[in-house]
Amino acid sequence: MVLNLPQYTFRTKEQPGRKLIFDGFRRRWVALTPEEWVRQNFARYLTDEKHFPTSLVAIERSLRINQRDFRTDIVLFSKSGSPLVVVECKAPEVKISQQVFDQIARYNLDLRVSYLIVTNGLTHYCCKFDQELLTYTFLPQIPDYNEIKEG
Repeated sequence: MVLNLPQYTFRTKEQPGRKLIFDGFRRRWVALTPEEWVRQNFARYLTDEKHFPTSLVAIERSLRINQRDFRTDIVLFSKSGSPLVVVECKAPEVKISQQVFDQIARYNLDLRVSYLIVTNGLTHYCCKFDQELLTYTFLPQIPDYNEIKEG
């Protein structure tokens, strides 16, 4: 499926009843679902176009919030190891709704990042979170790593 992102090359293979894609971040083969296609392409966009170091990208990181386990799609870290950005990926056919933003906001209760991104591969939203005022400001574009990294 064509996304609203640059085109990248990925390693894929077929197994009986399913297709797999090699996730270079997790260094393993994973099921190639529509959401995984968005996740892999968007992670590459962040490293190749927005200059986030590959070593600072975590895919499907586990979180525990209020005794419940969640899994973020992508977390981008600073060199000091603190989270900078959390990304929620949806399949292309999933409309980006308030419910999707509520989901990523819940993750941010634990992570406390300054930037939140939601994408379905076709539409991308990025907002900056002000932790003192507890407000979000939508940005016209996704910032480059050098614009947001911690000192």
